[in-house]
Amino acid sequence: MSPVGPVAGEDRGIALARAARAGNTLAMHDLLDHLTPYIARICLPIALADGPDATQEALVAVFRALRGLREPEALYGWVRAIAVREAVRVARRAARAVPAELADVPERGDPQLAADIGDVLARLSPGHRAVLVLRDVEGLDEEAAAAVLGVPASTAKSRLHRARSSFRKAWFS
Repeated sequence: MSPVGPVAGEDRGIALARAARAGNTLAMHDLLDHLTPYIARICLPIALADGPDATQEALVAVFRALRGLREPEALYGWVRAIAVREAVRVARRAARAVPAELADVPERGDPQLAADIGDVLARLSPGHRAVLVLRDVEGLDEEAAAAVLGVPASTAKSRLHRARSSFRKAWFS
């Protein structure tokens, strides 16, 4: 019986990365197709409306830097770091770095707020969205999230606290 689930997918991605690094252009194409949903899952909640652009930028960065990946087994962590970096960069470039005033959050009971988590996420800075995605969507611990973000663990922990607090205030107001 063949393995099923993330392990099988990861094995395929690692094998494709090895072949692509060796110059196999078809493997590179297959690798980018394989990684697209994973990258999009990271980029969309961070870059919001610009998520598709961030996904594309991350795929280009992966394509350009793949030969520099020393350990194909580290593919998914390496890709995650690129995706977060590109999503934050694209979101900032799109002038979304300034969080909305919490006073502008719709009243409690507003159906739009209850129905659209994206609206609440849009009120957070890209850095806060990034740490929320890494911790609460990707399930990384604080040290791993800090490493991906390139900040000390204490900074990641305080950003996460502020992000969750802002999210709660926006959600429940």
